[in-house]
This record gives sequence, C-alpha cells and structure tokens, in this order.
Amino acid sequence: MARCDVCFRHCDIPEGGRGFCGARVSEGGRVRPANYGHVTSLALDPIEKKPLKRFCPGSMILSAGSWGCNLRCPFCQNHRISWSAEAMALEDRTEYLSPEALVRLAEREKRHGNIGLAFTYNEPLVGWEYVRDTAALARRAGLKNVLVTNGTAETGVLEELLPFIDAMNIDLKGFSERYYRSVLGGSLEAVKAFISRAVGACHVELTTLIVPGENDSEEEMLRLAEWIASLSDKEGRAVGRDVPLHVTRFFPRFHMTDRPATDPETVLKLADTASRRLKYVYTGNL
Repeated sequence: MARCDVCFRHCDIPEGGRGFCGARVSEGGRVRPANYGHVTSLALDPIEKKPLKRFCPGSMILSAGSWGCNLRCPFCQNHRISWSAEAMALEDRTEYLSPEALVRLAEREKRHGNIGLAFTYNEPLVGWEYVRDTAALARRAGLKNVLVTNGTAETGVLEELLPFIDAMNIDLKGFSERYYRSVLGGSLEAVKAFISRAVGACHVELTTLIVPGENDSEEEMLRLAEWIASLSDKEGRAVGRDVPLHVTRFFPRFHMTDRPATDPETVLKLADTASRRLKYVYTGNL
C-alpha cells in the first residue's frame, strides 16, 4: 500500500492498483504517474481558448493533454480523456512522447506563432511530474508554459511547478462546499488554497462555469468575487481585484443532460455582479 499526496484525497493505493484519478499507480511501494508521456491530444490553439485574455493576447500556444482526472464533473466536455471508461482505456492506445520530443514539437511550431506549451484538456496535475519535466526544458528553450487546471492539488505540488509556469487558468467552479463535494466530487477549500498560492506567483486567470440550479445565484457570485478581490500575493500586496474572471455558459454534456443550457442573460447578469468587485470580468460560450 502506498499513499498518493497529489490532492486532498490522499489515496491509499494497493500494490498494482490505481488512485481515484485513474492515472496514478502503486508500484514497489511508491506512487507514480501511469500517464507520464501519454499524450492523447495535441493542437495549436489561440491563447484566448485556454482561456487567457490578459496573457500574450493574439498569440498561439501548443496545447497538450494526457488522460485522467481527480474530479467527477458530470458535464465534462473532455470526458473521453478525463474520467469515463474510455479514458481509463487510453493507456493502451497512446504512444509515449518524451518531454524532449514535446519541446521539439513546440519549437517547430514557432513558425506558426507558437509561444510555448499549454498543459490542458484533461487534468494535468494528476501527472504533474511530466508537466514539471517538460516545462523545465521548455523554459530553457525560451518557451512559455501555461497550466490549465481544476486547482485540486496540494500546494506542495504547486511549489514544484511554479518555477517553470508563466500563466495559469484555474477553475473556480463555484463557491459552495456542497457543490464541490456533492456534484463535482472535489473540495472547495483545496482549490481556494491552490489559487491563493498561485496568485501573485505567476499570471492567473479564473473560470467559473455557470450551471443552472447549481451555482447561478447572484449571492454566490458576489461571495466568489469578494473572495477573489481579497487575495494578496506572498509579500502581502493586494492583487485580487486585478485577477481576471471568466464567467462561462453551461451546455448539457456527458452525464448532465437533465437541464438546458444556461440562459445567456444569466451569464451576463452574473458577470455584471462580479464586476462590482473585480476589474476584469469576461463572458464565454455565449
């Protein structure tokens, strides 16, 4: 039995078994990422798709994803590589791409405007060692590194990555522990701790997907925005009001098809609510 220390679950994994995320395995009394180097998705994207609005606008970035996730969002748009049965079978259907090989690909894409690498699509932190190793090489090559994450990782993992990460988009999926626990299978407090440490250490933008009947009240959005506005960096400087927030529209997906897409007016109203506390609020999926 070996304990995984990546996220709040602290899975005790029997020899040969896997943790909750499906991507971390126990071998020889140690936990390792089974998805290390298993790249399932690769695309040259506009930086705005991450989404990042205030980091290198107008540029392109090579986006790479693997498989596995430590949340269970029922509306996941990338469920085929995150936590569905299909995702758990991907280990046998992907080829190994070393950190060196991925960085070489990123360098070749400079001719198409590429500025670096984005670790995205599935939850990259369940295989954070690959992110660390690749991002370190990319940094030496003069490339930028972007992390797109649900923020459900211990701050010790974040400390390993911060020396190499230039920007993050972190999901702040709502602002109630009930929603995180009962619907997403996560921990709001863990995400808040992650965001609190990341802000001020690199460029950070946040995303909140508005799901009808779950996190769509003005009261919750105001509390969320007030918390963001209260954030400070490691030196105690107030920086929260400058953190961009993306308020985005839900569409029925995967296991959550029991409700309609979010009314665009609701998204606009909640973005306006957040703007009472934050300088930079953007809407998405409208």
